[in-house]
Amino acid sequence: MITSPYDKYRQSSVQTASPAQLVLMLYDGAIRFVKIGIDGISNNDLPKANQYLGKAQTIVSELMSTLNHSYDISKNLFAMYEYINYLLIQANIKKSKEPAEEALGYLTDLYETWIQASKLAVSGGTAGVQHG
Repeated sequence: MITSPYDKYRQSSVQTASPAQLVLMLYDGAIRFVKIGIDGISNNDLPKANQYLGKAQTIVSELMSTLNHSYDISKNLFAMYEYINYLLIQANIKKSKEPAEEALGYLTDLYETWIQASKLAVSGGTAGVQHG
């Protein structure tokens, strides 16, 4: 049962978000979790690193599973997500910041691209942007 006002707000935000907003929320969460995972590695807090890199992997897996494969770009996005997931796994196994930082760079670039695509969709009168 959701009791805190923040959790209620968050649930409401997800339920009322457009598809493009949901994708942006997923990217935002993945970026946030990778940063926390990198912080865990930096501070030798290995349980924290494992937990948050794992959460980022879960989000990347969700992005992979929600791709609309009727678009040609989906194949490229799937390969990119697969590589990002690989980097996160390597960072987690080796407790190395470098692969996580590389993954963070890709996630940040994809997030910024989605922001631009969302703006174009709104200004072009399109109801929403589909994921891949």
